[in-house]
Amino acid sequence: MNIYVGNLSWNTNDDELRGAFEAFGEVSSAKVIMDRETGRSRGFGFVEMPDDSAAKEAIEGMNNKDLGGRTLRVNEARPRDDRPRGPRRF
Repeated sequence: MNIYVGNLSWNTNDDELRGAFEAFGEVSSAKVIMDRETGRSRGFGFVEMPDDSAAKEAIEGMNNKDLGGRTLRVNEARPRDDRPRGPRRF
């Protein structure tokens, strides 16, 4: 299951994100999304967990919890097709 993690601290890195979710089970990948132009965190990331029941526990356990001084927003990631498209920047 792919999990969306929002409201991340600008200082949170991939390893810290992975570590926070490994308490609930195996983590296949953990990625903080970075801005292409500035190289700075965009404040959200994704965690992939192969076991759906562990992923659901992680969502419940991490949503509204503090990580790096910020209260996380955690839920199941929606496929790209389901997300509203914002204006494109060129």
